[in-house]
Amino acid sequence: MTTPRDNPVSRRTRANGDGTIYQRKDGRWEAAGYVLAPGNTHKRVRVYGTTRKEALAKLTEKIAASNRGLPIPSAQGSLAAYLTYWLENVAIHHLRENTHTRYTTCVNRYLIPGLGKRKLTKLTAKDVRTWLNHLRTTCQCCTRGIDARRDEPRCCAAGQCCHKLLSPLTLTYIHSVLKSALEHAVREEEIPRNVARNVRTGSPRPRRFEPLTNDEARRLLTTPRSHRLHALFELALHTGLRKGELLGLRWEDLDLDRGTAAVRRTLQRTSTGGLTTLPTKTRASERRIALPARCLQSLKVHREQQHRDRDAAGTEWQHSGHVFTTAQGGSIDPTNLTRAFNTLLRKAGLRRIRFHDLRHSTATLLLEQGVELVVIKELLGHAHIGVTATVYAHVRLRLQRDAIDTLSSALDGPTVAKTVSADGDEPPPCAALVR
Repeated sequence: MTTPRDNPVSRRTRANGDGTIYQRKDGRWEAAGYVLAPGNTHKRVRVYGTTRKEALAKLTEKIAASNRGLPIPSAQGSLAAYLTYWLENVAIHHLRENTHTRYTTCVNRYLIPGLGKRKLTKLTAKDVRTWLNHLRTTCQCCTRGIDARRDEPRCCAAGQCCHKLLSPLTLTYIHSVLKSALEHAVREEEIPRNVARNVRTGSPRPRRFEPLTNDEARRLLTTPRSHRLHALFELALHTGLRKGELLGLRWEDLDLDRGTAAVRRTLQRTSTGGLTTLPTKTRASERRIALPARCLQSLKVHREQQHRDRDAAGTEWQHSGHVFTTAQGGSIDPTNLTRAFNTLLRKAGLRRIRFHDLRHSTATLLLEQGVELVVIKELLGHAHIGVTATVYAHVRLRLQRDAIDTLSSALDGPTVAKTVSADGDEPPPCAALVR
């Protein structure tokens, strides 16, 4: 006698919550069940397969994800549509204007043409990896039609491809923009996971910066004494302030009696507002720093010169309240400051460096003088001390070698030669790495 448990038909009966599965008239198998949906609700989903086993496996996977607390994706549109929504409704409220402009350029130039037609819910890590590999090996003159817009084609249209490839740093930046967009889609429960995080792009080669040596720093400070922005260059080299932070300083931020400066804002040029005063780069960048006596004296002289400029300008004077202004009192464009700095380097007979390298020079010189890393971190306004340690690792390595040499001399006598690096891992003093 057979029992219901031994009956083959009853063994195929599924338990409550496991969903249903049956064969359709067209021969395919359909499985349906309830899974978790956005908003802590439940939704009935249907999956299909050519065999019963295939349809059952698909439904089991969705139910297992639901049991882990992952809601079913609700997005039905393309990646291009979601990226446009993300830029216009999310990123614009959380990013600086210049950063948002760069994100928009990246999305319109690379992401939408390459992956925009893909469904957001159907995007896989393999799609992202294949697209990045294509970007890595494809000439941009060909892909973006740059050569076709030239008056005289000299690349693809002329039959001589220049192989203008994207740099590893640009590829990493494009990948990071995609990760940020998909991360927000996960938070909004549009997709269950961020597939871009499963793709490795590799670490780009660190960019080199050229800090000034002690002698070069002295020459830079002694050359521009007659320059109307002498106090700015001196303050930049002594404090390591960023270009925007220097141009955003107001007289109300300075306490020349106590010798302090409050860094509260930065001056930048934006595409919509022109020269605009913005909050500091990060919350850690908003800080109060001590000013050396040399800078205090230069700032007092600079204030007197600004008063003379105001009297000379008369009604044409533009009162901006900034410490460093044009001859008419207006804000200084960061591009014009860079141009003036390059002119100053030529007059001083110094090699050409970026203005931002003054900031690196400040940290390098302080480290070489034995200043604690945490003090430099607070002075520069880094969010984490790990940033300071990573950027200036080459200086710490050199200081370690000096310490080892000092100990060796104390133990073995003054005739012992200095330790020489056998593996060549110590970069030259004027070619440091920055991430």
